[in-house]
Amino acid sequence: MTGTTPSDRRPADGSPVARVCVDVALPHLDRPFDYLVPAGLADDAVPGVRVKVRFAGQLVDGWLLERVDSSAHDGRLAYLEKVISPEPVLAPEVARLARAVADRYAGNLADVLRLAVPPRHARVEKEPRADPAQVDSARAGTDPGDDGPTPPAVDLAPGAGDGPARRGAAGVDPRGWRDYPAGPAFLTALADGRAPRAVWSALAGEDWAARYADAVAATLSGGRGAVVVVADARDLDRLDAALTTLLGPGRHVTLSAALGPARRYRAFLAVRRGDVPVVIGTRAAMFAPVDRLGLVAIWDDGDDLHAEPRAPYPHAREVLLTRARLADAAALVGGWTRTAEGQLLVETGWAREVVADRATLRARTPAIAPTGDDPQLARDPGAATARLPSLAWTTARDTLRADAPVLVQVPRRGYLPSVSCAECRTPARCPHCAGPLALRAADAPPACRWCGRVTAAYACPQCGGRRLRAAVTGARRTAEELGRAFPGVPVRTSGRDEVLATVPTGAALVIATPGAEPVADGGYGAVLLLDSWALLTRADLRAGEEALRRWLSAAALARPAPAGGKVVVVADGALAPVQALLRWDPGWFAARELAERRELGFPPAVKMASVTGGAEAVADLLAQARLPDGAEVLGPVPADEDRERMLVRVPRSRAAALAGALHTAAGVRSARRAAEPVRLQVDPLALF
Repeated sequence: MTGTTPSDRRPADGSPVARVCVDVALPHLDRPFDYLVPAGLADDAVPGVRVKVRFAGQLVDGWLLERVDSSAHDGRLAYLEKVISPEPVLAPEVARLARAVADRYAGNLADVLRLAVPPRHARVEKEPRADPAQVDSARAGTDPGDDGPTPPAVDLAPGAGDGPARRGAAGVDPRGWRDYPAGPAFLTALADGRAPRAVWSALAGEDWAARYADAVAATLSGGRGAVVVVADARDLDRLDAALTTLLGPGRHVTLSAALGPARRYRAFLAVRRGDVPVVIGTRAAMFAPVDRLGLVAIWDDGDDLHAEPRAPYPHAREVLLTRARLADAAALVGGWTRTAEGQLLVETGWAREVVADRATLRARTPAIAPTGDDPQLARDPGAATARLPSLAWTTARDTLRADAPVLVQVPRRGYLPSVSCAECRTPARCPHCAGPLALRAADAPPACRWCGRVTAAYACPQCGGRRLRAAVTGARRTAEELGRAFPGVPVRTSGRDEVLATVPTGAALVIATPGAEPVADGGYGAVLLLDSWALLTRADLRAGEEALRRWLSAAALARPAPAGGKVVVVADGALAPVQALLRWDPGWFAARELAERRELGFPPAVKMASVTGGAEAVADLLAQARLPDGAEVLGPVPADEDRERMLVRVPRSRAAALAGALHTAAGVRSARRAAEPVRLQVDPLALF
């Protein structure tokens, strides 16, 4: 067993050599090992199959990466023990991608392959190979064959018929993409089999799922496949419906961890075998082995759900952009807003922005007003401190009188998720664990959000007061207050406990937390954005960017201004995120944010890695690392569980050297069996 460099040393018995990635997540063993292929396994031991090998005296799983004629190992090679399955589930393109992702994030190939290929389901592998329409039933959780007669798929080839999805210069109708000057050209390039790259800022009220379906259809008409990644199940359902409507059933599958082992593996095999050309899903789909990949796309790349919580912690956007580079595929990064990372793609010329002109923007966006500017304060001096200023209250009242729904976005869920002493304003903490106390209902005693213990006889340790007041108001308390303010109006809530997909037209108050806003038939007459301070005052590098993302996501559900749609944001209109919202100009805010980060030396203008662990372990790893020239070590800063975090910053041109140095240092520690682990994260979402 040995390393990665081929040589002309041929095994004495003439057996072929298999290069295997063993499933051992230790940095100093992050390299392929050579094994002989016995004659009995020669037919099944092909690149991409799962195998069993003997490693360090134990049988372990592995991936057969390639077959070679010779080995660089000087000693005697061991034989493969077993081919677990003859199904070559690891595509060569995915293996190259996994290696690139591991190198970028200072991780191990074995860890990335666990993310890339779902666990094997033997019964599914033995099923008769289904046609694409049957495989698509996995999304609905039905057995193959339950879909009934299969409608003919839409023929998107140039000149095939004159239906609405088949016309245009490249055989695909641009439809809604005509609202963006660069949109039709983007679709034409996809249909021609080229690899355009775009950063798209969607208009308010845009049917983004239909636009993504148009892009996928154009890619298919050019003879190539597509991968589209969204953040959550609600977005996945919308995209699934849009693709089924445009392409017909059987042309795509969904990949999501929520599908369950059998359905997910069935859908994965359909893609790997080439039965379907399109995959959509949550971040589980970012490694999907689509044949002849022509387009990678991601919606709402600023959502933190796109960040993988398992090592080496890759972000779906970066994985997809790496795929686009390796496969010479097109890329589409879209959302209501634009991240600093998306702006960097535009400013470096890697991608082109796709935005609407100002005239179209004015016709499509709702009327947006802040409550904290000078004219509002002159009319309502209490607007600076009121949770529901008069402008927001009158807007809701007038909209409800017009028999239209009102959406109210509240940043926090629950009833009163944070309380303090009514006398001295000291935050109320649990006497057992010092966790924050909260009220779950109007008549409930205070309980700890960390340990769950009830503190019915709470007394403030500072002044001895026993009365509590709200420090943060949650969605359920907001619903209760607005229900009293507007008696007789239906009140609906949408949050973690129950997320609504849609609400009917008609007068109603819809209280939702960010990301759980339901779509209203015909759009909302008004959208109220409350408690803006809770988003803007977070100690986070991305606080302004995240606030704007959540506001635009809610405001996009309102009717256009010509149809009476209004948005009220309870914030000072002079703040940069509020200005971007008022003008519906996320590109301006992203450019401003990126410029500030360049000046201060923060990502994505630079590359940054975090090293988290015990103080001695972190110091040991950094002492072993041969950091590139120009590297700055910042910290320490406190981390969770009595650990500390050190940050390492380098110019973007030294990113590969930084990742390599950290991975090598981690390998030195694992080789000597260091007791305390250290977590390495490249480009972490949270720095502080």
